[in-house]
Amino acid sequence: MIADVPMVFHAVGRRKTSVARVYLRPGSGKWEVNGRTLGDYFPRSSLVSLIQQPFTATDTLGAFDVKATCTGGGNTGQAGALRLGIARALVQVDEQHRKKLREMGLLTRDARAVERKKPGRPGARKRFQYSKR
Repeated sequence: MIADVPMVFHAVGRRKTSVARVYLRPGSGKWEVNGRTLGDYFPRSSLVSLIQQPFTATDTLGAFDVKATCTGGGNTGQAGALRLGIARALVQVDEQHRKKLREMGLLTRDARAVERKKPGRPGARKRFQYSKR
C-alpha cells in the first residue's frame, strides 16, 4: 500500500427507501453530504444528533472526515441510513467498536417500511365507512 494515500473506509446503510453510501477518512471531522455540510443538509438538530450517535458511542467524534451520498426517501429515512452506514464503516476501522455499537443497536438495520396499499381499499389497512342503510 502507498504511504501517501490515506485509508478510506466505505459502507452502505439503508432505511425505509433511502440508501446512504458512506466514506470515512481519518481527518479533522469535516462532513459532506451530497456536496453540502451536515447542518445544511439536515436542518433539524435531532437528525444531526441521531446521525452522530455512532461517533459519540465510540468516542471518535471529530476523528474522521465523512463524505456521503444519500438517495431516496425523505429526511428521516436518509438520516437513519447515514447512521447505519457510519456505524458499519466504524466497525471496518476498528473491530473493537462492534461490541459497543451492537449494544446500542446501531448495527441493526431498521426493517420497518411503508405497508403496501391493498386492492379495493383506500389505504393499507383503512376500510371504507360502513353504511347500515
